[in-house]
Amino acid sequence: MKSFDEAFRANLRDLLVWRRDVRRFRNEPLPDGALERLIETACLAPSVGLSQPWRFVIVDDPARRQAVIEDFTACNADALTAYAGERAARYATLKLAGLKEAPGHLAVFADRGTEQGHGLGRRTMPEMIEYSVVTAVYTLWLAARAEEIGMGWVSILDPAHIRRILDVPEGWRFIGYFCLGYPQAESDAPELERAGWEKRSCAQTFIYRR
Repeated sequence: MKSFDEAFRANLRDLLVWRRDVRRFRNEPLPDGALERLIETACLAPSVGLSQPWRFVIVDDPARRQAVIEDFTACNADALTAYAGERAARYATLKLAGLKEAPGHLAVFADRGTEQGHGLGRRTMPEMIEYSVVTAVYTLWLAARAEEIGMGWVSILDPAHIRRILDVPEGWRFIGYFCLGYPQAESDAPELERAGWEKRSCAQTFIYRR
């Protein structure tokens, strides 16, 4: 069995602490093959029944990128209407995507119809397909941070519209759209916390015993 020492565990915790949802990127391209290498690492993630249902779409086409930006702009404007007063004013100041600046764009989908894994482990919980893809996303996120590459999850998008923009199979469920690049700055605190939107709660808040 492979063993890891205390120094490794400390470094791993630092990686988790310093992983951030990045929205502000430097104007600097990623190295050739960087996204492909990170995706390869992401595919080491666990998946239900070894189904590997993740589908990664690298978005290089300028027209498709622009269409995604326009979708975000429309969805973000609509989201603003859900708030009022001071909360709406604060929302309007938040930078919630780095779509225009990030050199790397990546869309991630879950293939619900995959036959790989022969359905093992998802008869009673079919949503395990999506959960498996999220583990791959987080694996990619940590791998990116280990290479000093920032990653931001853009969730303010219309899933059906994104599928059409990227011309992917109807049966693929949209999980997330991600911006990747080198961050302008680093912090061990979430940007939304720094902006006064919300505070991170301690772990004890979420622990229950039965």
